[in-house]
Amino acid sequence: MRCGMIARKLGMSRIFTEDGGHVPVTVLEVGANRVVARRSVERDGYTALQIGTEEAKARHLNRPRRGHFAAAGTEPLRKLVEFRVSDEAMLPVGATLLVDHFVPGQKVDVTGVTRGRGFAGAMKRHNFGGMRATHGVSVSHRAHGSTGNSQDPGRVWKGKKMAGHMGDVKVTVQNLEVVSTDAGKGLIMVKGAVPGAPSGWVLIRDAVKAPPGDDVPFPGAFASDDDQPDGTS
Repeated sequence: MRCGMIARKLGMSRIFTEDGGHVPVTVLEVGANRVVARRSVERDGYTALQIGTEEAKARHLNRPRRGHFAAAGTEPLRKLVEFRVSDEAMLPVGATLLVDHFVPGQKVDVTGVTRGRGFAGAMKRHNFGGMRATHGVSVSHRAHGSTGNSQDPGRVWKGKKMAGHMGDVKVTVQNLEVVSTDAGKGLIMVKGAVPGAPSGWVLIRDAVKAPPGDDVPFPGAFASDDDQPDGTS
């Protein structure tokens, strides 16, 4: 199980194929993903890598966060995410993951936070059909109808689909195909839609329901502190 990467969603576009067709893609911008800390079974009870990206000013961080980056020997970073990895996929602290960590044709899982829609009714939130627009129905055309039974159980069941807050939840879309990558610009194009608004953070991982493939670098495509590539296939 390899480490994932942090990216920003830029928006959607399309890539034309040789036969004249086109593939809708979501463009993800990957900055410098640096390994800030390691989690081990002996100390923490599990194995994981803490990845950081997007430089931040030290004066904008509190003292514990500044000390955390000082101990790792890395510059202050704005976004920190922890990825579970296997023992053989551990990377050294200070290593920088490259865009080539994911290869075209590979399946990935992308996690993001959906757009917040505020308070929404039952028809918009749960795709209810609404009530009839005639035959005595008045004022209740978009109402959700009955919410429960009478004396038994005498309450509304937990999880009942009703009006309420819609969106702003973490969602993972599985088995998205990596169409192409651009190492020079730090871009990854994945087929289909990705949850979240433009400029929002997303997490890219190897798909859990599809094999990574033989051409995927293991434990990953990364550069060490001396900028020497150390990832191997």
